[in-house]
Amino acid sequence: MLAKTYSAAVMGLEATTITIEANLTRGVMFHLSGMADTAVKESYDRISAALPNIGFKTPTANLTINLSPADLKKEGSGFDLPMAVGILGADGQIDCSHLHEYMLVGELGLDGQLKPVRAVLPIAIRARKEKFKGLIVPRENVREAAIVNNLEVYGMDNLSDVVSFMNGSTSYEPTVVDTRKEFYEHQYSFDLDYADVKGQESVKRALEVASAGSHNILLIGPPGSGKSMMAKRLPSILPPLSLAESLETTQIHSVAGKLGNNVSLITQRPFRSPHHSTSQVAMTGGTAKATPGEISLAHFGILYLDELPEFSKATLEVLRQPLEDRKITIARANYTVEYPCSFMLVASMNPCPCGYYGDPTHRCVCTPGQIQRYTSRISGPLMDRFDLHVEVPVVPFKDLSKMQPGEPSSAIRERVIRARNIQTERFKAFKGVHSNSQMTERMLHEFAEPDAASLDMLRMAMERLKLSARAYGRILKVARTIADLEGSEKVQSQHIAEAIGYRNLDRGDWAERGI
Repeated sequence: MLAKTYSAAVMGLEATTITIEANLTRGVMFHLSGMADTAVKESYDRISAALPNIGFKTPTANLTINLSPADLKKEGSGFDLPMAVGILGADGQIDCSHLHEYMLVGELGLDGQLKPVRAVLPIAIRARKEKFKGLIVPRENVREAAIVNNLEVYGMDNLSDVVSFMNGSTSYEPTVVDTRKEFYEHQYSFDLDYADVKGQESVKRALEVASAGSHNILLIGPPGSGKSMMAKRLPSILPPLSLAESLETTQIHSVAGKLGNNVSLITQRPFRSPHHSTSQVAMTGGTAKATPGEISLAHFGILYLDELPEFSKATLEVLRQPLEDRKITIARANYTVEYPCSFMLVASMNPCPCGYYGDPTHRCVCTPGQIQRYTSRISGPLMDRFDLHVEVPVVPFKDLSKMQPGEPSSAIRERVIRARNIQTERFKAFKGVHSNSQMTERMLHEFAEPDAASLDMLRMAMERLKLSARAYGRILKVARTIADLEGSEKVQSQHIAEAIGYRNLDRGDWAERGI
């Protein structure tokens, strides 16, 4: 007898419908076809052990299972459930009349329990697109899949529940998630707030400017100056995710298997902080299963690289193209996938190996050669991707001893949102441009052209401070953002002056040290 069930294979963010055909004839052999990886090939072992443990018999016949289309590689343990249901259907132990209405996915334990799998959200999107009536998933994945509307999603605990449901002996209610309520409920609940940061007003101002224009920013300062503390609070002042951005971000985390149990939506901008020992593949993605890397997990959020010079040069250099293209294409012998990676790069570093170069309270013990070798670990092209370079001094004791809190994140966020709204309106006619950091040269001439006085100031700064030619466009972009924060239609001299102050590493004294 032949039975058909349906599941999906995920490559990148796209899912493809897979038809599982199970056929029983006389004999005792088992055959599996359709480019299955090791985990799929092991499915039959798990199924044959699980069936007797939940009261079903394992068919003693010649069993052939085909995963169609046969030329598409199938990976993972998510095919356990549809294969088990197909085998029971082919053996007459389950009613096959409704199998064509449902897509199934889930890993099977030896006791028949269903275990969670990754990439359920793209599978749910595919099930709705293919007009399946419903999707059956493990209980832990049900809320993740249920955010897809117009699709009945059932969370099951074990294979027996699925059989009872298909046979009509037990009725189950589909899980319903109020997507909008889920989305808006946790948008502004942050554990970290800038009210906890005492002093460092100039640095907080720079972080506000960076957030308002989605500019990449580099913080340079000695140990204990608060670089990491301030960087980790950045999500609390960024504009909230839109619902479309939340769904896309959730989809990436679903594919990577990074969603927690019973989590339906990512409602806050991601903050990813990989260790400096992170490999190139872990940063970009593209393991054997083509999973997203750190830059894609930071999509619509922040990628924070602490101790920037400690990262391997190969790992840092792979960031250059994704920062410009806002997507990463991963090509391997067996697949090519593309992931979005529109993120804000935030990095921090010490000014020298010992960390105390230029610190008035500690003596630096590094030689000029050591300092140059340390700073030269970051290439010029990568440094060029940072719009703001900000020195972070040690906080004086008088500021640390203040009892009153600093300005709360909510107040800063309001200013950032106003500036972002101005940019959204400005760039509504330009596809793919949403913030000042994404402006092209033509847009700079149209929206950030300085007046004569500002142009003279910029020329003098470039000559006296030995600013690089690369810094010119970056300064104009940042100045445009500062003007937006003030609600100014034109870029004025004070905006240019502040933007020039955020190019510390382009100044001559820094350049002599190798940056």
